[in-house]
Amino acid sequence: MVAVTSRRRTLAGQLLVLQLAIIVVVLVAVAAVSLAQSAATFNRVEGRRVAALGEELAGSPLLRDQLSRPAPAETIAPLLQTTLIRSGVTTVTVANDRGRVVSSTDPTLVGSPVVLGDPRVAHGRSWFGELEVDGTRQLVAQVPVLGDDPDTNLGRHLGVVMIGESSPTWSERLVGASSYLFTYLGIASALGVLGSWLLARRIKRQTLGLEPREIAGLAEHREALLHGIAEGVIALDPLHRVTLVNAVGRRLLDLPENCLGRSLRELRINGRLRDVLAGSGPEARDQVVVRGGRVLVMNRMTVSKDGRRLGSVTTLRDRTELARLEQELGSFRSTTELLRAQTHEFANQLHTISGLIQIGEHDEVVRYVDALSRHRASLDLTVTSRIHDTALAALLMAKSALAAERRVELRLSERTGLDRLPPELSADVATVLGNLVDNAVEAVAGGRDAVDDGPAWVEVELRRDATSVEIVVRDSGPGVAPELAQEVFTHGFTTKAAQGGERGIGLALTRLVCHRRGGEIAVTNTDEGAMFTARMSVLPVFEEAR
Repeated sequence: MVAVTSRRRTLAGQLLVLQLAIIVVVLVAVAAVSLAQSAATFNRVEGRRVAALGEELAGSPLLRDQLSRPAPAETIAPLLQTTLIRSGVTTVTVANDRGRVVSSTDPTLVGSPVVLGDPRVAHGRSWFGELEVDGTRQLVAQVPVLGDDPDTNLGRHLGVVMIGESSPTWSERLVGASSYLFTYLGIASALGVLGSWLLARRIKRQTLGLEPREIAGLAEHREALLHGIAEGVIALDPLHRVTLVNAVGRRLLDLPENCLGRSLRELRINGRLRDVLAGSGPEARDQVVVRGGRVLVMNRMTVSKDGRRLGSVTTLRDRTELARLEQELGSFRSTTELLRAQTHEFANQLHTISGLIQIGEHDEVVRYVDALSRHRASLDLTVTSRIHDTALAALLMAKSALAAERRVELRLSERTGLDRLPPELSADVATVLGNLVDNAVEAVAGGRDAVDDGPAWVEVELRRDATSVEIVVRDSGPGVAPELAQEVFTHGFTTKAAQGGERGIGLALTRLVCHRRGGEIAVTNTDEGAMFTARMSVLPVFEEAR
């Protein structure tokens, strides 16, 4: 059994067949129009000729004289035959005044009644047109024969002269016109083949040599790929117009359904998000952007071909939930570090006590233990007397131990005063406070490692009024550059070395928490260092700020 595989036509073959089909249709239409025009021309030109012959024959004195005599056929037959031979017409016929054919070059017509194309021919009017004569279609001229003898028959209707010429058939006209029709067909076919070949080459260059079925397959695969991945994808042309975006990307960027073909300006995408999407560099790796309450990690690649920039493609990942998990893990990490710091502190204290006992300084051991107890009690009393929220007080105690391990003093402002908060608000305040303290301690400890300008400290101030909670964190660090005052919150900026895009999300989440609570966060520089001020509403917020 032989399996026969059918091969699909290429784009060039399809264009060639289509072009040739169009050419054939056009040539058939042109041939039909040409034949119709040929028929009209034949009727017009030959009609005038046969009419002129009929007028000439009807005005013959011999014919007029013989038609009024008995048995005129023998006399006028030579005249009709001469006219036939000389003019090359098909038939020449003469009928008497009673409408009977008395003589004709076609003997079968003799004695038969003549068919008038127009009844007015019997009343002295000429006519020419097409008639059925002896089973054939002929172009006929009918001219009345009028008497010219003033004494006997002046103006009297003596008979009718009918001259007919057979009309050529459609096949005869086509054969007559075949010489130039075949020439036109050959020229048109050659031009069609050449044009189809050139058009196919141009289209194949524009489609990178792909056939239509391959292009359709690529389009289907692209749609399946774009809508089958969990990440957002958005493509821009060199004019920063959206050329492609999948459903995930449209949702993450909050774009309308009709965003294709519209520019970033028309879509009102500005700020940091616009800088990442339309950046001038060849690529952007793991850029953190806050958009619509989400923390997005974006990667942009520029697309070029033959040295020409075609646009860019950016992928987006929603890291909001992951960032929150990282914050929760950070809380556990802070607890672990606190326990480690306390273990280290207690180990040092035990070593000191053990040494004093070994050298016999028992009174000094008692005084040392009393001093440690007073310091711990003083710290606990300072925090708990001003902060009555247990969770926040415990957080500050833990952060104080961690700061002390890094030789940073964490102190509480004299203006601090905070009552117990609702559990959800307390958790949000703890998130903001923990992030701000961690960043402050990091900034102060880093600056101290570089240049020892004196004691390093971080001061915390917590206050609440009837509508809001205010958190102020000051430090003795190097401060924040004025041009970065807003950038540190908008896209997770960090002054530390970023690793894989994981740094700098804390401040972005801090701002999200403040926005969700109907508040705001800002940073300013003082004479001593940076000061972060965060405010959150204590009233319920039903709609998250965008």
